[in-house]
Amino acid sequence: MNSYFSEWLNLILRWFHLVAGISWIGSSFYFMWLDQSLEPPKKPRDGVEGELWMCHSGGFYQVEKRRIGPGSMPDVLHWFKWEAAFTWLSGMGLLAVVYYLSDSAFLIDPTRTNLNHAQASAIGISVLAVTWFFYDWLWNSKLGKSQAGFSLALCLVLTAGISWWLSQLFTGRGAFLHVGAMFGTIMVLNVWVRILPAQQKMIDATKEGRTPDFNLGKAAKRRSVHNSYMTLPVLFIMISNHFPATYSGPWNWVALLLMTFIGGGIRHMQIVGTRRVAWMGIPVTGALALVIWICAPKPSFNVGQAGQLPPPEFAQVRGIIQERCVTCHSQHPTDDTFTVAPGGMMFDDPRTIKAFAARIKFRVVDSSTMPFGNKTKMTADERQILGRWLAAGANIGGADANIDAGHE
Repeated sequence: MNSYFSEWLNLILRWFHLVAGISWIGSSFYFMWLDQSLEPPKKPRDGVEGELWMCHSGGFYQVEKRRIGPGSMPDVLHWFKWEAAFTWLSGMGLLAVVYYLSDSAFLIDPTRTNLNHAQASAIGISVLAVTWFFYDWLWNSKLGKSQAGFSLALCLVLTAGISWWLSQLFTGRGAFLHVGAMFGTIMVLNVWVRILPAQQKMIDATKEGRTPDFNLGKAAKRRSVHNSYMTLPVLFIMISNHFPATYSGPWNWVALLLMTFIGGGIRHMQIVGTRRVAWMGIPVTGALALVIWICAPKPSFNVGQAGQLPPPEFAQVRGIIQERCVTCHSQHPTDDTFTVAPGGMMFDDPRTIKAFAARIKFRVVDSSTMPFGNKTKMTADERQILGRWLAAGANIGGADANIDAGHE
């Protein structure tokens, strides 16, 4: 695919995905809050389960939750379903553009697997289908209906296994995004395969003069709650590609599981009410501290040893940057994946190299997350040289005088 066209398709799909996702998540958050906030009517009214008053944008709204009965359907009924469909469709389009229709840089880690691009893509798509069928079978089974706690624990164990397995095959970023796509696929199929048909059956019974089976509503509500708990983990995964420290380490799958637990824990406090489950803040905070520790860079570069060696000449440093970094980080990149300098960082000029010294230290020396996928094969010795140069003050020779003069 043409790189320029691919870039625009990526942007349009990402923008559409964000807008659709906000609409879906917003309605989900609203109705989950609504169910927890409803109060019994002060004067009982036939069919009214709960009500509340709300104030927004200068207006006042009275909301009722009703049980429908034979012949009680309103003339106009508003559905919330297309937000889910459009979010998933745009997300799958984005997954295809970034991972399946581009080169293998984002998807395959050649140091971990010998898979080719077609095989890796097939595995990614298969994971989405297989996990849905297992999830749906489990929660429709007697086990899922009677032993919710055990079923949830089993789902978490399987998520751990899938996260670990994908992290052995894909890049960390690719593994994260496919776990997010797995959650998203389960969520959208919950809506279209379980929730909407259950509601439609209740509507059909009412129109036919029969009393609806309210157990259908309870089953649909359970799937809706499942979706709500997956929301924050999915949102984390959506933004995780901007934070390589989370997905680049050897324990990235553990970090992903912990962030899933954190997102689910926060959502639990929101749904149940923070005061009732305030204790949940303790394990959530502990998990966050553990993630930060797991993801902390563990550089092989020893600052103490660097002080015993003379700092390298900037010419040597620039030579490494020219060979390993400028293919992407340039005004005119030559890389086949990045047609625009990532993060706007361009190393064509010594002064910009010095300006981004702290970032280079974190990404190249401390965490080794750059070059991306180590496409340009930067060696450990080259990282050591850059580390020594940075530890000595990132001197760039004569250009330093120009920088200092500019600050006077």
